[in-house]
Amino acid sequence: MMAARYVSIWFRHLNTDWFSLRQPSLKAKPFVLRKPSHGRMIVSAVNANAASKGIPIGMTLADARALHPELEIQDDKVDLSDKLLQRLAAWCIRFTPLVAVDAPDGLMLDATGCTHLWGGDAGYLDFIKQKLNERGYDVRLAIAGTAALAWGTARFSTGPLVITEEVWAETFLRLPPEALRLEADVIERLHKLGLHHICQFINMPRASLRRRFGLPFLQRIDMALGRIPEVFNAVQPCEPYQERLPCLEPITTATGIEIALHELLKTLCLRLQQDQKGLRSAILKCYRVDGKMVQVDINTNRPSHHVDHLFKLFVLKLPLIEPALGIELFVLESPRVEAHLPQQEKMWDVLTGTTDALLAELLDRLAGKVGSHTIHRYLPAEHYWPERSLRTAATLEENPSHEWRSDKPRPLQLLQHPEPIQVTAPIPDYPPMLFVYAGKVHKIAKADGPERIEQEWWLQQGEHRDYYRVEDEEGQRYWLFRLGHYDDKTYQWFIHGFFA
Repeated sequence: MMAARYVSIWFRHLNTDWFSLRQPSLKAKPFVLRKPSHGRMIVSAVNANAASKGIPIGMTLADARALHPELEIQDDKVDLSDKLLQRLAAWCIRFTPLVAVDAPDGLMLDATGCTHLWGGDAGYLDFIKQKLNERGYDVRLAIAGTAALAWGTARFSTGPLVITEEVWAETFLRLPPEALRLEADVIERLHKLGLHHICQFINMPRASLRRRFGLPFLQRIDMALGRIPEVFNAVQPCEPYQERLPCLEPITTATGIEIALHELLKTLCLRLQQDQKGLRSAILKCYRVDGKMVQVDINTNRPSHHVDHLFKLFVLKLPLIEPALGIELFVLESPRVEAHLPQQEKMWDVLTGTTDALLAELLDRLAGKVGSHTIHRYLPAEHYWPERSLRTAATLEENPSHEWRSDKPRPLQLLQHPEPIQVTAPIPDYPPMLFVYAGKVHKIAKADGPERIEQEWWLQQGEHRDYYRVEDEEGQRYWLFRLGHYDDKTYQWFIHGFFA
């Protein structure tokens, strides 16, 4: 089983770094943020320069000004740290699919199985730190086998920040009790008792520790030791079928994007095939060096793990990807998969119709070019009224509940709603002699009918329809009907369809 690895990122001056990015001159000055608290102004955040001059968070603004009159001061923004951490967490997905916000000033990354892509734990930490420094943030990182140990190491350890199996015990025992994320009153009691490091109380009887400090105290110790799993709420849930491809150098060419996509598809489709599944939708996410992410997606009519077919679907949309300064990470994920078992082949029979995989792939390619909304499949519905006698199929595999009616000819093109026309007819139940449709007079040469169609009595009461199949002098064939009896003064004529 792969050993778990967690990375804690501590933003030591998160809010002031954000202000300094917008006003670079602030970085070289002692700079603090202020906010009101109980009727007075206090320091809510400090930059590195102000912290080195002994200005702590929580000091009253008047005292800070008295110590350093040259202090730069600006108003803090409400919920700024939460918004920044959410954005930074989404950006850090390029390093691992599982990133969680660790309020108020950190992020937690589940780096299990990821660090080898950067040459190991040390290379992984160095790369992340370099990228965050380039974005203007002062950070400290640590990696360990548990999230709690990584958190404590990043903030309180004076030793190595890469905690391996060989050094974890020594590092853990030297940490102060604050590294266990305990309540302030518990930490205060520990220090009053002279317990300034974990090694001074870790071997005490658990019953005594629980009686004096409570159950949460023991739970925090167990989390750091990996005895209790820690809840990890990722900002974006990780899809079970996802593949990642980091790039040694940013990719800026269409050929490079296609090569990366093909490699990801081969890996993902192999997993799907082994699990007897096929994808119904897939998303290619491209993380650029400028911090932005662009993506394209595809959908299929049937589950598929056919690499070449899926690649062709993506190729239609790859021109929409703008690499800008370059893409440093490709992520291919399939949020929707379905069972895909190989079909039983018969020696003499050939699969046709909707069971033909080639038909499904053709429809996928057409949908990629003209849009899936332009392709429809219809099934018969149990209604008499022609416009209600069919429905749109939900999937390509859906089977009809009953057969299409074939005892009477029906037009190839049916209007969604019958359109009124002007008709000249001689006597009751006789076909029309001519009709006017769309401003044109059509003289009828041949006609057949009537065919009476009535509504279902349990749906709606109303007039019946008498349908006629007619052909004009130009050879065009139409489907007309009269609504109501001929001898009624309220009858109307309509056109409802066109025969091929």
